[in-house]
Amino acid sequence: MTADTIVSKVWSFCTTLRDDGVGYGDYLEQLTYLIFLKMADEYSKPPYNREVGIPEEYNWKSLCAISGAELEAHYMILLRELGKKKGMLGQIFTKSQNKIQDPAKLSRLIAMVDDTQWVILDADTKGDIYEGLLEKNAEDTKSGAGQYFTPRALIRAMVACMRPEPMQTIADPACGTGGFFLAAYDYLTKNYSLDKQQKYFLKHETFSGNEIVSNTRRMCLMNMFLHNIGEIDGESSISSTDALISPPSHTVDMVLANPPFGKKSSMTFTNEEGEQEKDDLTYNRQDFWATTSNKQVNFVQHIRSMLKSTGRAAVVIPDNVLFEGGAGETVRKKLMETTELHTILRLPTGIFYANGVKANVLFFDNHSAQKEPWTKEVWIYDYRTNIHHTLKKKPLRFEHLQEFIDCYNPKNRLDRKETWNAETNPDGRWRKYDYKEIIARDKTSLDIFWLKDKSLSDLDNLPDPEELAAEIIENIEAGLNSFRQVAVGLRGDRASGL
Repeated sequence: MTADTIVSKVWSFCTTLRDDGVGYGDYLEQLTYLIFLKMADEYSKPPYNREVGIPEEYNWKSLCAISGAELEAHYMILLRELGKKKGMLGQIFTKSQNKIQDPAKLSRLIAMVDDTQWVILDADTKGDIYEGLLEKNAEDTKSGAGQYFTPRALIRAMVACMRPEPMQTIADPACGTGGFFLAAYDYLTKNYSLDKQQKYFLKHETFSGNEIVSNTRRMCLMNMFLHNIGEIDGESSISSTDALISPPSHTVDMVLANPPFGKKSSMTFTNEEGEQEKDDLTYNRQDFWATTSNKQVNFVQHIRSMLKSTGRAAVVIPDNVLFEGGAGETVRKKLMETTELHTILRLPTGIFYANGVKANVLFFDNHSAQKEPWTKEVWIYDYRTNIHHTLKKKPLRFEHLQEFIDCYNPKNRLDRKETWNAETNPDGRWRKYDYKEIIARDKTSLDIFWLKDKSLSDLDNLPDPEELAAEIIENIEAGLNSFRQVAVGLRGDRASGL
């Protein structure tokens, strides 16, 4: 049975559950619990004979042996008790709840999972199955799951540029469902003949991350486990703590990340009148260049602090990080001084499941301290102007970013050639700017573009009306987000007396 067949079979049952009010995310959550239990059962048998820490009264057989109301009651107890365990087991089942109220349908789901021998499936097949389910979940825009799912084509392109090597440590402080880890894992296994030590390091020590949303973290852990990263009875490499709270406990060779979109970090509390209020979170860290409640700016600062002196990073950030004044300007200046910010990829709208997003990818290399700024020139690839993508009709694919990868020149980043030329190729998308040019710009803005928007003049080549309407909506939402961010920033400046 192929991965596509299993995905289709497993996912088709969700339509039945939808009538009972079980959403895509809830369904995927229950699948995660059941597949984990089934694989644990398979590992407990020959030739593995492993003790994975699941008590006999809560193992897979205990679910298969009963039905009806007895099954529903037992399943609820099982979820609660396994959530108390340590390591990956406890992380998978933390805060778990039964969302399938019909015992007959729960029995059918258990039988469907039981029908597949998961351990003997190769990692690519298991991984493809779960990734397929995650992508279907992200497509359900009502659930909001898309905010934790970065387009896999973009992730692959970022990894292709970064070219991770064996025995390097890779981290993501907001890892979502683990897309960057899996792409890096695939790159390493396909481009290197790993020896025994390198294989062990890749499986157990290469990856680490943070994800504060428990349901997303459990999906990340399951996704990694199914791709052969980590052990079923091992410790979790994904922390549930907020990465921004304190300086990193260790530094890494590489950070690949797409921190959550949204202007501010906040916490909800109940005031004296019993009403719910939100309070902005400002992280006062000695290793930060600026104190701000803008969480994307904070993530940029945190990611820089995560890197070894030879570490490298590729991080997705929204436009406001490139042009915002105050703390944003301070961080941009410090980033160019202390690291080599060498590349920016401008991304189009219509590629993220979260609406109204205008984003970019920053590539920078850390270095030891010196008096002169490390950034000498910044290369910018504009894959936004005159580019039209939609999630359904024209989704972003890896080949769409191949020209950027070629221009980036991963094998020798110091040997690059501009495709832009004022006289011979004014439509070239690849252009460099000197450090002095950028530092002289208003607020040291890195929001740089030079191409003309042809949709305003070339009426014969307009995209389909549906595609054009989707892009207009995306641009309006992105514009509104930007205005909100500016308004919040102005209020913050007045409050601080700037």
